[in-house]
Amino acid sequence: MIPNTMKAMVLTGHGDIDKLEYQDVTTPKPGTGEVLVQVTATAKNNTDRKAREGLYPTRKGEMKSFQMGGKPTLVFPRIQGADIAGRIVAVGEGVDEERIGERGLLDFNIYANDRRDINLTPDYYGHGADGGYAEYVALPSDQFYSIPNPGLADAELASMGMCSYQTAMHMLTAAHIRAGERVLVTGASGGVGTALIQLCRIMGAIPYALSKQDKADSLLALGAEAVLDRSDMDSFVERVKAETGGKPFDAVMDLVGGEMTDLFIDTMIFDMNARDTYPRLSIAGASGGNISEILWTRIYLYQVQIFGVSHGTREEAEQLVAWIRNGQLRPVLHGAFRLSQLHQAERYFVNRGSNYLGKIVIVPDSQWEEHGKHWSLEND
Repeated sequence: MIPNTMKAMVLTGHGDIDKLEYQDVTTPKPGTGEVLVQVTATAKNNTDRKAREGLYPTRKGEMKSFQMGGKPTLVFPRIQGADIAGRIVAVGEGVDEERIGERGLLDFNIYANDRRDINLTPDYYGHGADGGYAEYVALPSDQFYSIPNPGLADAELASMGMCSYQTAMHMLTAAHIRAGERVLVTGASGGVGTALIQLCRIMGAIPYALSKQDKADSLLALGAEAVLDRSDMDSFVERVKAETGGKPFDAVMDLVGGEMTDLFIDTMIFDMNARDTYPRLSIAGASGGNISEILWTRIYLYQVQIFGVSHGTREEAEQLVAWIRNGQLRPVLHGAFRLSQLHQAERYFVNRGSNYLGKIVIVPDSQWEEHGKHWSLEND
């Protein structure tokens, strides 16, 4: 039986974690072309915090949420949580009832149209519509992909959600990464970074990770060719040369921004005679700062191609699902919190220590014993 009300963590306005309130709300009903999913795990993403705090400015001095379509879509109250895993418990009109019982993963995008190759005004579940920080959520049936893999737990499946993996995929496809190319992955220990390392290997590219050395063994095991210590950026280009045999990086996947970006460009242009393609910079984050000072002469004289990336396309989502189904992508799950403990999870995420790698997932309290307790981070 599907209850009339459910537990949810509701965002009541822009601000700190006190704006997240654990409440009883009405259980949604699936509309035409939708499925009702009982949530078993939802991965936490930094975009949850940034949207809550209004940290997506496109002009200096402004405070706003993510809004590429021209008007705000984050309205309150809102249930956040984009990377949703769970099971279909009801279907709306036009959806085959045989889908009831399917375990799956959401393509988190709210697409503006049916195009499969482009996504110009991205929005997402947990922002422009309610997401997975709840016991149930109504979702488009064609974006909830069946992932029956018995060896993959629900929490692990949520950790492979599209917010990180599809962003990583689009960073690589936008930059036209080819087999054999050397790629620097910044922010390598996070969700997008660990996805980038795996995806580079699937595509035949060679990923070099930028991270702290206490995470080197884990990143090397994941597929990094080498790990460059981010805590010591002195003589960074010389250290790159030592790891690559004196060859520049073909491309940089930048999740850091700030003053680092100019240094990342250095790693691609120190020997243009050793290149056979243009230097490429894909950027999908600014954890190191939202403003970078770069000489434009360096960009156009060295012909550096810059690709801004947010989210991805239906085609990329379908490819990722295929790789998850056949086991080519591995989950990188750091741990789990109960939904009622989301405040603790937020504090843990902001202050995460040196052992942090991969993703945190949020599990509804009613699902905790089966899908979350084994990976518990509570009271850490």
